[in-house]
Amino acid sequence: MASLFSFVFPLIILYMSVAISAKEVEVGGSAGWRLPPANDTEMYTKWASSKRFHIGDSLSFKYDNNSVEVVDKVGYYHCNLTHPISVFHDGRTIIVLDQPGPVYFVSGDEEKCKNGQRLMVEVMSKHHNPFSPQPSPSSSVGSLRFVQEYTIMALFLVLP
Repeated sequence: MASLFSFVFPLIILYMSVAISAKEVEVGGSAGWRLPPANDTEMYTKWASSKRFHIGDSLSFKYDNNSVEVVDKVGYYHCNLTHPISVFHDGRTIIVLDQPGPVYFVSGDEEKCKNGQRLMVEVMSKHHNPFSPQPSPSSSVGSLRFVQEYTIMALFLVLP
């Protein structure tokens, strides 16, 4: 029993550290998700460049009379809204960043997108080292899920 506990306890700590270190970031800060002023169409690019995003973090979009679409690279750069990955209209959308690499968001209104209401964030792994190669998205997410599932399973074995 003691050896099982000594194996499970570090997994519990690992799981908790992943969950605790994640943060929720409000897109655009106090400005929120809106059409940028005409003289500041790079507003969201500037905002994102001052932030670091990691797997497990989440983006909070707050908006009125608008929407958020998750799109691919082409959809982002060309404001092509014909094949979005996801569409949200609820006025408060929270999106968990669950894979490393770029993630693209645009307004569901093509004109607003063309006038700067779009955002690209680069998501890093938890322990990002800029000099080491990044694992494939499926392997990093899969290993995190494995640790979480194994920890939960082990808890059921240890606890009465």
